[in-house]
Amino acid sequence: METKPSLAVIGGTGDLGSGLALRWIEAGYPVIIGSRDREKAAAACNRLRSVLAERGVAHAHLTDMDNVAAADAADIVVLTVPFSHQQGTLAAVKEHINGKILVDVTVPLVPPKVGTVQLPASGSAGQAAQAFLGDAVRVVSAFQNVAADHLQSGHDLNCDVLVCGNDPEARAAVVKLVEACGMRGFQAGPINNAAAAEALTSVLITINRQFKCHAGIRITGV
Repeated sequence: METKPSLAVIGGTGDLGSGLALRWIEAGYPVIIGSRDREKAAAACNRLRSVLAERGVAHAHLTDMDNVAAADAADIVVLTVPFSHQQGTLAAVKEHINGKILVDVTVPLVPPKVGTVQLPASGSAGQAAQAFLGDAVRVVSAFQNVAADHLQSGHDLNCDVLVCGNDPEARAAVVKLVEACGMRGFQAGPINNAAAAEALTSVLITINRQFKCHAGIRITGV
């Protein structure tokens, strides 16, 4: 039986992070919820345990830690903080993630015009993370176009995920995490291509406002 890697969800107290955590726990992954405030991480874990109990998951492997301890303890680290906190959070955990995969879910939304594409000077949040962390960390950008509401719902997900990163093995590992969430993952090239997925988020926000929905993307013709 294959041993699943442990996952640290940094920023796991938010809607997106907790939604991903729910999906992975239900798929049998050990998950650590990380936060700058350990008490907030503990509270988030309690909420997740209640939801999991309602869904019949009685033995969830779920732990709370501060961000640094979570990053140090996990095999794969998932960053789900707002763009404004990306660099500061990465600086705090940088020395604890060398040799690991970092899944960057960051989207460079700039309020109040979050429906307008505003990519950073670095090209994308994913590129900024890779440049800051260096080659010792394999950054993979993914999950930017998945609605947190859908992740938390427990329903089947009609959504695909673009997976970008410079290391093919790291991309393949993240595709497995996408599939564990009940979606299709597509390797979409190097980290520079993360700009396309990040930009799509603002497009989807505009569509969501128009149709009062939680739109996603699908890859056709495959």
